[in-house]
Amino acid sequence: MTDTLTIALAQLNPTLGDVSGNVAKIRAARAQAAASGADLVIYAELVVNGYPPEDLMLKPAFQDVVDDAVRELAQDTADGGPAMLIGASWREGGAKPFNAAILLDGGEIVARRYKHHLPNYGVFDEVRIFAPGPLPGPMNFRGVRLGVMVCEDMWFPDVTECLQETGAEILVVPNGSPYEIGKVDLRTQLAVQRVSESGLPLIYVNQVGGQDEIVFDGISFVMNTDHKVPVRMTGWRESVTITRWRRDGAAWHCDDGEKARYPEGLEEIYSAMMLGLRDYVDKNRFPGVVLGMSGGIDSALSAAVAVDALGADRVRCVMMPYRYTSSESVRDAEACSRALGAAHEVIPIEPAVSGFLDMLAPAFAGRDPDTTEENLQARARGITLMALSNKFGHMVLTTGNKSEMSVGYATLYGDMCGGYSVLKDVYKTTVFELSRWRNAHVPDGALGPGQVVIPENIITRPPSAELRENQTDQDNLPPYDVLDDILECLIENEMTFQEIVARGHDPAVVQRIEHLLYIAEYKRRQAPPGVKITRRNFGRDRRYPITNGFRNARSATRKREFNE
Repeated sequence: MTDTLTIALAQLNPTLGDVSGNVAKIRAARAQAAASGADLVIYAELVVNGYPPEDLMLKPAFQDVVDDAVRELAQDTADGGPAMLIGASWREGGAKPFNAAILLDGGEIVARRYKHHLPNYGVFDEVRIFAPGPLPGPMNFRGVRLGVMVCEDMWFPDVTECLQETGAEILVVPNGSPYEIGKVDLRTQLAVQRVSESGLPLIYVNQVGGQDEIVFDGISFVMNTDHKVPVRMTGWRESVTITRWRRDGAAWHCDDGEKARYPEGLEEIYSAMMLGLRDYVDKNRFPGVVLGMSGGIDSALSAAVAVDALGADRVRCVMMPYRYTSSESVRDAEACSRALGAAHEVIPIEPAVSGFLDMLAPAFAGRDPDTTEENLQARARGITLMALSNKFGHMVLTTGNKSEMSVGYATLYGDMCGGYSVLKDVYKTTVFELSRWRNAHVPDGALGPGQVVIPENIITRPPSAELRENQTDQDNLPPYDVLDDILECLIENEMTFQEIVARGHDPAVVQRIEHLLYIAEYKRRQAPPGVKITRRNFGRDRRYPITNGFRNARSATRKREFNE
């Protein structure tokens, strides 16, 4: 039995499916921990595989590679250095593998514990690919009983109770916990509950990095039995932190160590967008991004995030004016690109739009111009950006926000073109707030220039798609503060028509917005992925049918009319 422990927390950024690359990161973290005298290195959930592995787990060949990697890592520990508690999938003869935490020490696989509660909501569908494990007992590590519970198991009291009753001394929680607004506070509250119930200290190790729409913020921590947090790791980047433990009577206690500040509010949203875009571009090996720079706030903020994430030399901004594009927009687009230090060019789309109009003139004969002609402009811009992408290899960065995507205020094969969208889960009102925030701050880890990168005129001008004379967004939509409140009620909270109207909204406006939300589902199915920010992003979280005859507002209105 030992009375002291030195435990390293390895907050890494694995790449899903790149097992050899992930193993290299695991080994590098162990070497760093060994140099500080660590007895044990704890890694995040499924660090060998990458997380979430989705249907890649259905490939037996993938599991074969993971098995070999785990055994190789076990052999590494024969050198007398620190043990490793790693996350990996593991087979035991069943139809599905387990989501496992595996202890490696002395050149061997010493113990395995399997995730008991498999999440099957929001972004998670682990029931599809993993088998649930039994309630776990503690692992014996060099005379210390570690109560290991994988990620979701911390959300339920039964796993903690089982570990406490079977003699666990320290709770250990390897995690793959995606970021969303308010998630840090939620994790802390859950840790307090588990520590209170068990009377045991808790180690929480989360991964960091982007995986498609999901981004992981890290912010791993330790909580002592008095609910104080002696160690909190930095967010949004890889790191290895040493924690020092001592037995105080019958209980273990972690000494004070690193206590990093974690960003909150607009800063954490901006950090999530930066990391999500950076990893999507880098892990998919794009040389950079190209985007349409309209002179509006969405493209300006998207460009700012791109420069901060990738560096100005990897961002190409393209203004594509047409006859309705104002001179203000042309000037503002160039001014913003120059402030960011990104490449800027102007490619007029008049020849392309005129060509399409001439080509379609016989078919359109006798019909007045309408949104068809407006959409041709957007699609000419989309074709232009895709051509540049094909020729030079840069990924097209889509610039639409959640408010517009919610109500279908976007053009398929036009401004919806692209490989990724950093604003996909950001409401328009938040776009304005983020733009002002970025002008006043330089985010931690940003590769872009100093403050004031978005010209004030872009922020204060009324938003417009500029597809016809004197057009503004408010010609077709209610003010964005009204629209976004209604959308949050419908999307994030699934509130009824009556509840939304009770907040002071016009019943007719609520009915119209609900209708637009539902009929735009087919567009969202064809939209590129984007960083998850809110509790219910489009795609992984909120999955509504395209063919859908239900309208709560219509039903409520009819019921009211009948009662009257």
